[in-house]
Amino acid sequence: MPYATARVLLLSLPLLSPALLLPALPAGAPHAGPTAGPDGWSAAPAGGGRPSFYAEGAPGTALRDTVAVTNRGSRPLAVRLGAAGPGLRVAFAETALDVPARTRAEVPFTVTVAADARPGDRTGRIVVRDSAGRESEVRLLVRVGGPRLAALTVEHVAVRGGRIAYELVNRGTTVLVPRLAVHADGVLGVVMDRGPRPLPVRLPPGRRLALSEPWPDPPALDAVTVRLTVTAPGAARATGRASARFVSPGAAAGVASGALSAAAAAVVLRRRRRGRRRRGTAAVEVEPRGALT
Repeated sequence: MPYATARVLLLSLPLLSPALLLPALPAGAPHAGPTAGPDGWSAAPAGGGRPSFYAEGAPGTALRDTVAVTNRGSRPLAVRLGAAGPGLRVAFAETALDVPARTRAEVPFTVTVAADARPGDRTGRIVVRDSAGRESEVRLLVRVGGPRLAALTVEHVAVRGGRIAYELVNRGTTVLVPRLAVHADGVLGVVMDRGPRPLPVRLPPGRRLALSEPWPDPPALDAVTVRLTVTAPGAARATGRASARFVSPGAAAGVASGALSAAAAAVVLRRRRRGRRRRGTAAVEVEPRGALT
């Protein structure tokens, strides 16, 4: 670990009353996370003025920063440090820490970008948890350098249960905000046509997301081809298709009744034709033959 021998920096805070350090809350108001209360504490980027951690580097590099844990309370604080975020390796100088009362502890850490990481943005979190299980989180954003590529595909399209299921895959190196258009053609023409609209998702590089589109009023009796078209800024248009057959119980009963009626009519017609042939044959047999002249 790059910071295995590093020392945690402890800075004493001014000896002010905790009531002066924290704003008063209305009676009955919910606490705003672990910083509320007379023994409140918080975690933030060291140095002040930054709401989150941000770093930028090429694949294979180690990026350094420092997290500050501030104990505003009158008692010592025991915390553990961790991180969460796909594709990011975070190493702390210390993962378990005792912070004295009215003291700020600054803990260095490194974020190692994988050597095979694709260019683009990675998001994660620095998580600090106290002995009572309360947490304070700080957002971590790492931008991996390299050529930027926007690429999107729509896959595994299927129609089932009154919905159109599909998957979006970000095959590029940038975060994408996709737009979706839905079109369906039946035997007799168009049965659905929904214009492009933005989806309420942000798709990071390399991520696959399963989504579905409602279809509450499908046709009662039809064979349909559904086409999904997905676009995103800078990316080529992506299309996915699926076929489905719709036969509702009412339509099936109508079809069955029609088939039975047609079958019955055919039987009656055949019987009538047989009867006519028999009557014609009998008339020929009993017809008296005339005398030869």
